[in-house]
Parts: sequence; C-alpha cells; structure tokens
Amino acid sequence: MTLRVHNLAVSMDGYVAGPDQSLENPMGVGTESLHEWVFNEHTLADQHFLDKGTENIGATIMGRNMFGPIRGEWPDETWQGWWGEEPPYHHPVFVLTHYSRPSFDMAGGTRFTFTDDPIEEVLNRAIEAAEGKDVRLGGGAEVVKQYLAAGLVDELHLAVVPILVGGGESIYGGWDQSRYERSSVVTSSSLMHVVYRKIK
Repeated sequence: MTLRVHNLAVSMDGYVAGPDQSLENPMGVGTESLHEWVFNEHTLADQHFLDKGTENIGATIMGRNMFGPIRGEWPDETWQGWWGEEPPYHHPVFVLTHYSRPSFDMAGGTRFTFTDDPIEEVLNRAIEAAEGKDVRLGGGAEVVKQYLAAGLVDELHLAVVPILVGGGESIYGGWDQSRYERSSVVTSSSLMHVVYRKIK
C-alpha cells in the first residue's frame, strides 16, 4: 500500500489555492486557470497523469476545505460536497475536520466520513477501507503538508501551471524536502508534471 498525491495543481509561485475562497471562488481569487488543463482539451501526457490518479485507489483522504467552502460549525447537513449526487470517488473518503458530522453514503459507492483523529490513525483507517489498494491524498495544501511533514506520503505529483497567484495556500514549507527525490519531469503544452518519491 502506498499513499499517493496526484494532479495537485500548483502555480509557479507555489500556491494550490488563492486567497478568499468561497462558494463562488472555491479555489480562491486569481486561480481561475489553475485547473483549466483538466477540463479543457489536453495532451496525451496530461491524460496519462489524470488516469494514474485513479489507478488502484481504494480510499481517499482530504481536508475540510476540499470538501466544501463552509468553515466552522456545520450550520446544517445539506452540503454534500462539490460533486453532485454521484461523486467521482466510488470508494470511502475520509474528511479531516475539527467539527464532527455523521458519515453518509452517496450514489456510486462513495461514503464520506468526517474525523478529527490524528493523521496517522486516519491513514490506518483508510488503508483498512482500501482493502489492499492504495490510498489517495487530496487537498488542500495544509493536509498534504501535514502528511509530508510526517513522512507518510510515498508519491507526490505536482501539476505546475505557468501562472503566478501571489498568495493563498502554498504547498512549500513546513516539510523536509530532502526526504523526497524527483523521479520524473514531463512537460506538456500547458504545464509541467513533476513527480517526487519518498527516499526509502
């Protein structure tokens, strides 16, 4: 089992989300083009990395900010994520949050579980839920950095988009980059894919 980060779009100055995230601007102000490569026409190299992000994944861990724009206590339980009635995961998803909420199931086999357990314990639960497959670590930046700082991430794929954001949530800092080595760099027409692997 490995813990993998895939297709984490990041600006040239290191931001995966801009300032002032909201329902209207879920990735923050100034990041409108950060994920265009996913939804617009893209190269075979880009598609290879998109496909790899779902290959042999049995569970996902993500932060509260990735699940939705609501901060603090849940005002109600109507918000069920950005993805509609059938999210693209089709497996158990663990959402890290300080505010408890009952788990719920969605169409297609996705089950969202909300937890404030230590990240190592959440990873162990995700490994068990994945039933022999790998675990994918989603955003946001702080969640990824926590797992990187703990040395728990086995593979980190950054999709570096040639824009400057200037502020927001940075992926850099707070973790020991010397514990990871660059394993590949692939350039497409619109961005650069950089993959790091943990040094054994």
